[in-house]
Amino acid sequence: MLVNSEQIISALIETVQMVAFSLLFSTILGLPLGILLVVTRKGHLLQNLPFFNILNGVINIFRSVPFIILLVAMIPVTRLIVGTSIGTAAAVVPLVFYAGPYIARLIENSLLEVDPGVIEAAEAMGATPWQIITKFLIPEALSSLVLALTIATIGLVGASAMAGAVGGGGIGDLAITYGYQRFDTVTMMITVGILIVIVQGLQSFGNIAAKKIRRR
Repeated sequence: MLVNSEQIISALIETVQMVAFSLLFSTILGLPLGILLVVTRKGHLLQNLPFFNILNGVINIFRSVPFIILLVAMIPVTRLIVGTSIGTAAAVVPLVFYAGPYIARLIENSLLEVDPGVIEAAEAMGATPWQIITKFLIPEALSSLVLALTIATIGLVGASAMAGAVGGGGIGDLAITYGYQRFDTVTMMITVGILIVIVQGLQSFGNIAAKKIRRR
């Protein structure tokens, strides 16, 4: 049986849901971790080398595990959190643990690009560490942060497709079930085309948003 338009639309909606919720929770997790990686390193605002080394190591551990392995390894945790290891909601859990540390690294890199002179000027004006982070550090890096989150979102699109291999739903599940297992070349090409359009759209939007922020 060939795939129909309703199945494609349903799979697309599932992919959007997975990416949207994963991005939201991953950013909530990754943003503070990325900031902490910057401000607790040697010579920075809140230097704390033991804390930095532990956090840096934990993030490296998660970053070193391929997503398909993390997806399987986290099945018990996924069941504990959402009550099942199959479906769109279940796929969000490993996606967050995969993308959270990734976003933390991207944010760390963006914040480290800020001119140290900006921080020194803020300290000279008597700004507190919290004020420096929220009023100087993040605003100065905002354009770079937008591009970083764009990259993370595109990464989540690819990872969400991979989640289809273990019943995560979405475009990936459609490609595996119909395109691969049933040798449906047309469906495979359609799913690949949809993913290309999504990625191109996301990257274009991120580039435009970052450009507008730089002009301010």
